[in-house]
Amino acid sequence: MIKVDYPKFNFKIKTEAGKEIIFDEIRKQWVTLTPEEWVRQNTIQYLLQSLHYPASLIAVEKALKLGELKKRFDILVYNQQHQPWLMIECKAVDVALTESVLQQVLRYNMAIPVAYLFITNGESIFGWHVKDNCKMLDAFPSF
Repeated sequence: MIKVDYPKFNFKIKTEAGKEIIFDEIRKQWVTLTPEEWVRQNTIQYLLQSLHYPASLIAVEKALKLGELKKRFDILVYNQQHQPWLMIECKAVDVALTESVLQQVLRYNMAIPVAYLFITNGESIFGWHVKDNCKMLDAFPSF
């Protein structure tokens, strides 16, 4: 398991039509503040502030095709050559990181191959280097 200290960040949150919404700095838009979105936004700030990944190389909640199915990845980081490099699947804090969550991100990796896969529920983070063999990681890779 990877230990992460999420940085403090002054998230922009407001209530609209009775729902809390949060401003996503990557997508440049307001989105519904669900428990999963809270994990996603904190993970994004960790990538930006703690790991210094460039915001311009991070994509959030974009569509991908798995056969006939349309799905959406949570976070995708591109390398300096603008190739998919690292993917993160986010779940709400109360969702256990089970084999089915790992299988989900592995299926996404079939559609968008990357070198690194991560799953997180905000409390636990697991990561693997999957390029040549599947090696479990104890930290995020340096950019």
